[in-house]
Amino acid sequence: MSAEANAGESFSVRSLLAPLIAIVVGLFMVILDTTAVNVAIPVLADDLHSSLSLIQWTITGYSLAQAIVIPMAGWFSDRFGAKQTFIVSIILFTVGSILCAFAGTAEQLIAFRIVQGLGGGMVMPIAFAMTYRISPSESVGKIMGMMGVPVLLAPALGPVVSGYLVDYVNWKWIFLINIPVGIVGVLLSVLYLPKLPKKASAPLDYAGIAIAPLAFGGLSYGLSEAGEGWSSAKTIAGLAVGAVAMILFAVIELRRKKEPLLELRVFRSVQFTRGIVVQWVMQFSMFGLIFAIPYFMQRLMGMSAFEAGLWTLPQALASAIMMPFSGRLFDRIGARPLVVGGLVLVTVGAYLLSFIDPSDSPWLFLIPRMLIGFGTGMSFIALNTHLIQTAPKELVGKVTSLTSAAQQVFGSFAIAGLTTLLVNRTSYYAGKGEAPIPDAMSHAFHNVYLLIAILAAAGLLLALTLKRPVKEQEAQSTVMMDAGV
Repeated sequence: MSAEANAGESFSVRSLLAPLIAIVVGLFMVILDTTAVNVAIPVLADDLHSSLSLIQWTITGYSLAQAIVIPMAGWFSDRFGAKQTFIVSIILFTVGSILCAFAGTAEQLIAFRIVQGLGGGMVMPIAFAMTYRISPSESVGKIMGMMGVPVLLAPALGPVVSGYLVDYVNWKWIFLINIPVGIVGVLLSVLYLPKLPKKASAPLDYAGIAIAPLAFGGLSYGLSEAGEGWSSAKTIAGLAVGAVAMILFAVIELRRKKEPLLELRVFRSVQFTRGIVVQWVMQFSMFGLIFAIPYFMQRLMGMSAFEAGLWTLPQALASAIMMPFSGRLFDRIGARPLVVGGLVLVTVGAYLLSFIDPSDSPWLFLIPRMLIGFGTGMSFIALNTHLIQTAPKELVGKVTSLTSAAQQVFGSFAIAGLTTLLVNRTSYYAGKGEAPIPDAMSHAFHNVYLLIAILAAAGLLLALTLKRPVKEQEAQSTVMMDAGV
C-alpha cells in the first residue's frame, strides 16, 4: 500500500474517532449491564425479601424486553433516523437504571429492568449498523473488529464490577453507575454522531409486537412457575397462553408479506433450521451456566459477590482468545468441525461441574469454565456465519434480527427453566432427609449441570449434520483447482 493510501486510511479512521467513541460508550454500558445482575441475585433476593423464582425475573424480564425490541431497531432507524433512535434508546436505558436503583420491592425492580431492556435492546444492532455505514469501505473490517472489543470485554467485566459494588458499596450502584455514563453517551452522540439519511419504511408489524410478548413471556412465566409444580394453575395457564400465542404469532408472521417482526420463512432452509436449533442449545447452556455458577459459589461456597464475579473471567477470557482463531479456521474448514469441537468442550465442561461440591476448592471450577469458554468461542462466529450462509438469499438481511432476538428468548428460557429445576430438585432431595442447604441444593445443582451437559451433547449430535452451502463448496473447489490442488 502506498504512503498516500496509508495516510488517507489513517485520516479516515481518525476522523471517525469521536463518533466511534460515542457509539462505544453507549454500547459498553448496555452490554456491561447484561451480565452485571447475575452475581447480585443472592443479595437482591435477601435485600428485597424475595424467592429465587421471583428475583430471577430481573434477568428474564430484561432479556425478553430486549428480544421484543431488537427486531424493531431497523424500522425505527429507517423511520426516525439511526442517530435519533440511538440517543432515545440510551436515554430510556438510563432512565430505567435510575428507576432500578430506587426500587423498593422485587416486583418494582423487575418492572424497571424491563424498561432498561426496552431501551438497551436496540443499542447493539443500531451501533453496529451505524458503524458499518459511516466507515470507509477500505477500513470497514478493521473498524468493525475494533467495535467487537467492547462486546467481548463488557460481559467479562460486568460480574466483576457488579460484585465489587455489591460487596463494598451497595447493589443500587450497579444501576446508579449508568447515570453518568448514560449522560456522557447522550452528549457525545448529540455532538458527534452524523445524521444518517432516513429510509422509506414499511408499516410497523403491530400484530406481531402485540402477540410476541404473550408468546415469549407466557412460556417463560409457565417455566418459572413450574417450581411450584407442573400441575399448578399458574404453570398450566402460563404455558397454555404462551403456546397458543406462539402458534398465533407464527401464523401472523408467515402471512405478513412486508417487514414481519421476525422473518420465519428462513426456516424453509433445512440447514438453517438445524443450525439455529444448535445455536439455541448453545445459548441455553451459556446463559444457564452464567446464571447458575455464581449462585452456587455464593450460596453454597460462601463466596462474596466480588469473588464470584472474578471467577467469571477464565470463561470470558478463554472465549475471547478462541474467537479470532475460530474466524480464521472457518474459512478453511467450515462450520461443522468448529461447532462440533466447541460443543464437545461445553459438554465436558458442564459434566465436570456436576462433580464439584461446596466443600471443594473453587480452583476446581477453573478447567471446566475454561473448557466452556473455549467451546463457546470456537463455535460462536462459525455458527452465526453458517446461519447467514444457509438462509434463503432474499432473506439474508433478516437473519440477524431473528437470531439476536431468539438468543435473548432462549437465554430467558434457560434461567426460568433451570431455576425451576433447581427449586424442584432441592425440594426432592430435602424430602429424602437431606439438609436443604448445602446438601439438597448441592445435589440439585449437580442435576442442573448434568442437564446442560445432556443438552449440549444433543446439540453436538445435531451439529454433525451441518453441511457447507453448495455455493460455498463450489467456490472452495474452484479455488483449489486454480491453486493446482
